[in-house]
Amino acid sequence: MGVDNVFWNGRRVLITGHTGFKGSWLSYWLSKLGANVRGYSLEPSSAPNLFTVLGISECADSVIGDIRNSEALKRSIVEFKPEIVIHMAAQAIVMDSYKDPIETFQTNIIGTANLLEAIRDCGSVKAVVCVTSDKCYENREWDYKYREIDSMGGWDPYSSSKGCAELVIASYRRSFFRGVEGSHHAAIASARAGNVIGGGDWSNNRLIPDIIRSFKKKTPVVIRNPAAIRPWQYILDLLHGYILLAEKLYNEPENYSEAWNFGPSDDDEKSVEYITEKMIDAWGKGASWTLDEGANPHEASYLKLDSSKARMHLKWASKMNLDNSLTSLTNWYKNYYQGADMKKVSGYQLDEFQERIE
Repeated sequence: MGVDNVFWNGRRVLITGHTGFKGSWLSYWLSKLGANVRGYSLEPSSAPNLFTVLGISECADSVIGDIRNSEALKRSIVEFKPEIVIHMAAQAIVMDSYKDPIETFQTNIIGTANLLEAIRDCGSVKAVVCVTSDKCYENREWDYKYREIDSMGGWDPYSSSKGCAELVIASYRRSFFRGVEGSHHAAIASARAGNVIGGGDWSNNRLIPDIIRSFKKKTPVVIRNPAAIRPWQYILDLLHGYILLAEKLYNEPENYSEAWNFGPSDDDEKSVEYITEKMIDAWGKGASWTLDEGANPHEASYLKLDSSKARMHLKWASKMNLDNSLTSLTNWYKNYYQGADMKKVSGYQLDEFQERIE
């Protein structure tokens, strides 16, 4: 199912986390569809970063702020009067959550509660998509795909914070939003996805950016857990799911106000070693990897999502297989380091993807 261009043209959309990798791509896409976008986020966390490369501040109203600051967040939302809110702001790195668990919990749990509390005082909001993570589930590392009805959990602080955020979202939905007599008119859904890959990610402690940085320096990529299997998801495939969910949530709130999984096909659930080897082949000369034999904190080795509900009810499915995704993102970074016009390169990749979903 393609994107409804008419629906998004002129629509007022607030995106938290718009300076991040996913948030920048989403802001760019919705702006090209004609949406009136405001972003609320901290400054970009890396240099370079996709927010600057794509000139997001030129196509969206960019507000630099912290979702832990409830008053500033509420002021920005109420002032803008959005119709749709897509909440993506988060502390999103597992390894960083071990270094500063309190910041992770405050950002991912209290920040989400701050957002939903602010929306209660903003009557213009009709639909809210809160992005969490596949790691919100109590991961038993079995050969079983996790469904939306499975238990929340989390070993590390990041995963635990995302499980807690899901409980906060469910509580607000039941207590204050649709489904309760006299409740607020906004519809609330959560979206759970796995490891997102694509051009323009320069985050620390994330596989693809770490690979690209090593390739650029012509040093071996240091891999912690090559056997770990992840549901690798192309950035535009995932954002397509979020966009479809927002459309449905706005138009049919009673049918879509719940949790949704967005995962790739079984063929695209591969090991870290597989990803690394494929990118070495795509990059060419000077690319290699080595094993990190030091002690590292716990990371789940196996986790898969059941996305049958999204396929059935949203008519959503991944259109880019993993090998094509890896080729696309490697070409994106090659173009960047060769000095290409990245707005044109990114626009071409977006146009090509939209042809796939029409």
